[in-house]
Amino acid sequence: MGLNAMRLPEDVRKLTITQLEQLAKELRQTIIETTARSGGHIGASLGTVELTLALHRVYNTPHDKLVWDIGHQAYAHKLLTGRLNSFSTIRQLGGISGFLKRRESPFDTWEAGHASTSLSAALGMATARDLTGQDYRVVAVIGDGALTAGMAWEALNQIGHLKTPMVVVVNDNSMSIAPNVGAFSRYLTDLRSAPAYHRLKQEVEGLLDGIPVFGSPIKRTVERLKDLVHFAMVAGNVFEELGFHYFGPVDGHSFDDLIPVLAHARDVQEPVVIHVITQKGKGYRPAEENPGVFHGPGPFEIDSGRFIKSSDAPSYSQVFSETLIQLAEKQSNIVAITAAMPDGTKLDKFAQAYPDRFFDVGIAEQHAATFAAGLALSGMRPVFAVYSTFLQRAYDQLVHDVCHQDLPVVFAVDRAGLVGSDGATHQGVFDVSFLRAIPNLEIAMGKDDAELRGLLAGALERPHPVAVRYPRGSGKGHSLSDPIMPIPWGRAEWSHQGKDLTLITFGPIYYTALAARDILESRGYSVGLVNARFVKPLDVDLLGKVAAKSALLMTVEEHVVAGGFGSAVNEWADGSHIATPIRNEGLPDEFIDHGPVSYFLNLYGLDTDGLVRKAESWITEMKTLAALRER
Repeated sequence: MGLNAMRLPEDVRKLTITQLEQLAKELRQTIIETTARSGGHIGASLGTVELTLALHRVYNTPHDKLVWDIGHQAYAHKLLTGRLNSFSTIRQLGGISGFLKRRESPFDTWEAGHASTSLSAALGMATARDLTGQDYRVVAVIGDGALTAGMAWEALNQIGHLKTPMVVVVNDNSMSIAPNVGAFSRYLTDLRSAPAYHRLKQEVEGLLDGIPVFGSPIKRTVERLKDLVHFAMVAGNVFEELGFHYFGPVDGHSFDDLIPVLAHARDVQEPVVIHVITQKGKGYRPAEENPGVFHGPGPFEIDSGRFIKSSDAPSYSQVFSETLIQLAEKQSNIVAITAAMPDGTKLDKFAQAYPDRFFDVGIAEQHAATFAAGLALSGMRPVFAVYSTFLQRAYDQLVHDVCHQDLPVVFAVDRAGLVGSDGATHQGVFDVSFLRAIPNLEIAMGKDDAELRGLLAGALERPHPVAVRYPRGSGKGHSLSDPIMPIPWGRAEWSHQGKDLTLITFGPIYYTALAARDILESRGYSVGLVNARFVKPLDVDLLGKVAAKSALLMTVEEHVVAGGFGSAVNEWADGSHIATPIRNEGLPDEFIDHGPVSYFLNLYGLDTDGLVRKAESWITEMKTLAALRER
């Protein structure tokens, strides 16, 4: 029975092992062909094909709750749960999400774009089940990389304390996005490399279970023998010490191994950990050989694995990394930090150049921020490169540990702005709002890659914490061999003056506004343009001069309007009693789904035509009102 002919996932529960293996091949081929066209999280999803089939075979989903830790590993799950015919639309405008979405399917019990949330959510579901007397089972699938996050251990601690019946599947592929780091990663390696312990333990327990026990002394001796086997082979199993039954390691690509273990664990009335070993990129050689690169690539050629590039210009992330390397050559106290994203942030290049000054802390943004604070307090100049959406996870540490102590930590905020196909959980459109309220923190964003270089160099000279924002995608292609252009700190650029209206931009949207200005000028309007560069500190001196020479001011940003750059300008104008009318253009107060960045810029009037239309309409409206007042 082929994939297209099946009623899924019901039919999975009727298949033989041979049929399941054939279905796994079809699922892999579908994932490879689809992601080659549209991009997506291919590596982790290829690694969990057999595990996904086994879970849906053993558990009565969706009655039983299957909780995935983010959606990177869940493409086979999507294919098995009613989205086979729509899978070709994944991550495309109007298509299905690359992550889990509760509105898409009742099989998606939890949706998240950030790792390490599944255990807390699953415990909540299991606890609600027990409180309401329901009978469903709960299983959470979490990657070994996600177990570097403190939140996962907070959940494990409570699960073990409550003894809540549920299953935790640890999908161990030695990777998160990059190879895993840290002591716990080494610990899992020790468990993987000690299969003799698990065989011996099972044999001894089977033998001892057959011995009749007469009296407590013999019983205590039997239990002690079990413990001695345990401690002789592995120096303490942390999951068992926390109160879990531990099964593993289990071959995550063998149905013969997976199905019996999952079935046995399903009926244990206490918490269980199943340690499953998988290979990221399984079944596609380029992804097996380069799992970090194939974590979430764009379109690629299937035969060669070669990526299809949309631009030859270096990405902003590359510009950041190369610039940091250049600065580190002259400044020996610069250190770089990433939270499991050396490839995505391009700090892998810095790691090659300065391995002793590079730190990958794993999926632990909170720790990364406070670690950076400690480094800064002791004379180093730490740069924490982090996606805007992941910086949210470190907010308390940013406020309390970095900014409260006014420590010179640089936050290189990557993916600031719309990110496109990754959708709502990854759009970097909130950070200005949540950063702007923090005392001591300075916030900057250049109009292009050349200004990014100058702002990064300037940030490393500041005595305060600084957030330097830059978007996803390619810059303007300025040469990285050119000298770094110094930027006067806190100063905006007034590139064009205009009497009717001045566009005040923050970030690379400057170039969109520049094109809009040129069109408006050609239609007879006098339009100015400002590249603000800074939210904190605002260049209030220049803004005051602009307000005195222009009839109208329009702020433009690729960020939510609520609390964003435009709000900062409004607050300044109100406090300074500026009478010039101000209009804020940006993104609305809603979560923005997946789709091309160009589509959303057009939808919200932030492309060239939209800005021209809004500006022309406002100028005409205000001139009409002024004429009416004069009558």
